[in-house]
Amino acid sequence: MNGIVVINKEKDFTSRDVINILNKKFNTKKIGHTGTLDPMATGVLVVCIGRYTKLVDKITSYDKEYIASIKFGVKTDTLDITGKILEKQENVVVDKCLLINILDSFLGYSIQEVPKYAAVKLNGKKLYEYARNNEEIKLPKREIEVKEIELLSMINDEVTFRVVVSKGTYIRSLIRDICEKLGVIGTMSSLHRTRQGNFSIDKSYYLQDIENKNYQLLTMEDLFSYPYYILNEEEYKKVKNGAFLELKEDYAFVFMQYKKEVIAIYKLEEKKYKPFFMV
Repeated sequence: MNGIVVINKEKDFTSRDVINILNKKFNTKKIGHTGTLDPMATGVLVVCIGRYTKLVDKITSYDKEYIASIKFGVKTDTLDITGKILEKQENVVVDKCLLINILDSFLGYSIQEVPKYAAVKLNGKKLYEYARNNEEIKLPKREIEVKEIELLSMINDEVTFRVVVSKGTYIRSLIRDICEKLGVIGTMSSLHRTRQGNFSIDKSYYLQDIENKNYQLLTMEDLFSYPYYILNEEEYKKVKNGAFLELKEDYAFVFMQYKKEVIAIYKLEEKKYKPFFMV
């Protein structure tokens, strides 16, 4: 089995849980997802199967859209509502105009500190392992980009916002930084991933749909809008053997088509087309 399926991950499942279930359902171990969702988080989990696991790194790099909520007046060790409560504040009041301005201030590039409860490795050990052992370490930082951010609702001590971010952005950390700018404490109370690249929540499937065989695998032509190059017999043989091609075309990526069938994606590098993905 080869293709991509977009799962709508439900709460309390880990991303690994989903993969383990699909391993058994599709009877293959060659499956990978393209961006971890914490157990409390829901929404889009793009899963690559068979030969399409070669696309995991590419899809992982796509922008992601989330709907997230902040509960003010609570601070936890994990930066979300599932963690150990470290501090509480009563009757937290946040000015709506100030909140909107602070959300807008995060647009663009910035440096974000990775949360201590994360699967990122430092010296061969995952950050959450240090945290669970109460080992103090200097948390890594990385450049992120917030491309869109908007306030959706504000009810009492909880606000909900939509955000589009680059690869590697932790929404928990973003919420921590928002609260610091506001001068209050708060924690992430919900997180729903609505899109990753062109993979949207309205075209996703629950695990129950997979069980009931109510799903559709996506193929290369569903995923990409690349131009087509029609191969002649000689070029077809070269492509089937994974050879480089020198073409007059100047596309970053191109579908290689032979007799109306796409057999590969080629990528332009150093004036030569090289295999990127073979069917």
